[in-house]
Amino acid sequence: MTYYSLVTNTDTQLDLHHIDDDACLKFQGAVELVGKRWSSGILLAIARGSERFSDIVSVVIGLSDRLLSQRLRELEIAGLIERVVVPTVPVQVRYRLTPKGADLMESLQPLASWRNRWAE
Repeated sequence: MTYYSLVTNTDTQLDLHHIDDDACLKFQGAVELVGKRWSSGILLAIARGSERFSDIVSVVIGLSDRLLSQRLRELEIAGLIERVVVPTVPVQVRYRLTPKGADLMESLQPLASWRNRWAE
């Protein structure tokens, strides 16, 4: 098992210990998935209660239907959201965070706090 620690040497210099190449690649993959254009906005919209396609499009300003469809598929494949088909007439499709997605959103809270502290 590899352990990670963050040791601060000075106020601005960080020394990362025990981060091997495999862990670095996994971290990079996670950051790229969340950092992909519109992905974090979509996750945030779902976390805040937007369940339907039209709800998500309306709160993520500038997001096209085509790109939303693509990102929803990617996030579902990554196991961050689930697609639920409600058998009504007409059929309704709803999206919600999986436990993995909810855990990710919780882990992003410190980043949001950091951004709020350093916002211009």
